[in-house]
Amino acid sequence: MVSRGTDAVGPVDVSRETPGTTTSPPLTAAQLAERTAGFEDDLTPLARAAQATVMVRAGIPQEQLDRPSETRVFVVANQKGGVGKTTSTVNLAAALTQLGQRVLVIDLDPQGNASTALNIEHRQGTLSSYELLVDGVAIADIVQPCPDASGLWVVPATIDLAGAEIELVSVVAREQRLKKALDAHPRIGTAAAIGEERFDYVFIDCPPSLGLLTLNALVAGAEMLIPIQAEYYALEGLGQLLATVDMVRAHLNPELAVSTIVLTMYDARTRLAAGVAQEVRDHFGDQVLKTAIPRSVRVSEAPSYGQTVMTYDPGSPGALSYLEAAREIVTRGSLS
Repeated sequence: MVSRGTDAVGPVDVSRETPGTTTSPPLTAAQLAERTAGFEDDLTPLARAAQATVMVRAGIPQEQLDRPSETRVFVVANQKGGVGKTTSTVNLAAALTQLGQRVLVIDLDPQGNASTALNIEHRQGTLSSYELLVDGVAIADIVQPCPDASGLWVVPATIDLAGAEIELVSVVAREQRLKKALDAHPRIGTAAAIGEERFDYVFIDCPPSLGLLTLNALVAGAEMLIPIQAEYYALEGLGQLLATVDMVRAHLNPELAVSTIVLTMYDARTRLAAGVAQEVRDHFGDQVLKTAIPRSVRVSEAPSYGQTVMTYDPGSPGALSYLEAAREIVTRGSLS
């Protein structure tokens, strides 16, 4: 019997050179990135996964896409829990940085899950979105850089935020607090006014409700990103959410538009997922991203390590799907 790694003669000596050839030195990650920059999209899935892993581990952007001419502010909301709001927020934000974009994530969920996934300090007493909304502290005094993604900054959330809705009840223009904070930030605005240091994208991660925290986000944002789980229950509350958006557009923020819908936890093996996806696409048309995010254990595991799936396992199907979804968001541009 011949053991693995041997032939009938003996072990294979992979170090021997073929006569007339020279041995090339190993490539550095930077040299590999230069050589793979021109690869076509018909790479095998395994090759794409390996390429993504090497480039992320080396801190090299996978692609440099054009930056928008002004900051795009996305509200990520859905009053149904468990549809992938926070997961989509953090992974799209991290994916955008890998495409050469500068991103700010604002965690408005008292659970602070986005802060956990991005490895941001958010213990009680940490300056957070609570101080931003209730005390009027400037974003610049609260924001923290993400240690795992260059070009990504985070406004964390602490458990104090759970009491913010009660404390804001008596405040004048309470639904405008976040908008005023964003308008006052020196790195949010147009390229002409701010230059290269501007944020390209702001993602506001909302709690699973339509309360005052979500209302602040809807008033502050120009675009809305709705994650929809590819299951029937996820469609039931969508009408109520869209009615709230219409109300906000009519009375508080006429610029708000539902620009992006992303299908999450998609299981291509089931007819249920395909049916829900088709129904969503029939109703919302081009607002739905072509890329659906598959069910993935790696996506679920990543937050327990204080990471997004984009750095935890860059070559996994979940990471590659979020990267493609981020690419769609950039290339589509703003609908407003």
